[in-house]
Amino acid sequence: MGYQVAIDGPAGAGKSTIAKLVAKEKGFIYVDTGAMYRALAVYFLDQGIRAEDTDKIIRAVGQAEVKIRYEEGLQQVYLNGVNVTGRLREEAVGNMASKSSAIPEVRAKLLDLQRGLAQEEDVVMDGRDIGTCVLPEADVKVFLTASVETRARRRYDELQEKGVSCDLEEIKADIRERDERDMTRETAPLRQADDAVLIDSSDMTIPEVTAAIAELCK
Repeated sequence: MGYQVAIDGPAGAGKSTIAKLVAKEKGFIYVDTGAMYRALAVYFLDQGIRAEDTDKIIRAVGQAEVKIRYEEGLQQVYLNGVNVTGRLREEAVGNMASKSSAIPEVRAKLLDLQRGLAQEEDVVMDGRDIGTCVLPEADVKVFLTASVETRARRRYDELQEKGVSCDLEEIKADIRERDERDMTRETAPLRQADDAVLIDSSDMTIPEVTAAIAELCK
């Protein structure tokens, strides 16, 4: 069994950025579970399925095959043989992923892949329920969070750098909505595992957060 590092937390907390850096520092493989859910969301959207069409999502999920590959050291996500990595950060995709990931059949689709990777490799895995559901026996568990204001500002700056028009207050509202949805969903809600270390990155730099988590990995 590989060494397992689980990083959970709300949207915009910087989980993916930090997890990649920790994995690089420790020589582990980074597994972005959110990217897997986003890949399925791409499929649902391309099929013209709305987030509230649960029955259609359940039927469609069996037609989607998600795979992770590492090319030149970078994680690439493939959907039915097509690289969809470049589409995963689209707002519509993120919203669909947040909603569809609450459906048990969607979670079951990806759970075996996630656990299989963690059995074979030393991994850093981030998501919403890694320490509580996916890897409950992880060697290190972290709950990474930040204030709504901090997370919204980070997202706003990211979109501005890409030349995307956006409104800070709308981003704040969207983050609050996602938090509420993720924490109250019936299946695998977002919560801090009892044995997870809480890290609030609101007033921390990326190197500081990375160092704090790497230090926990013995």
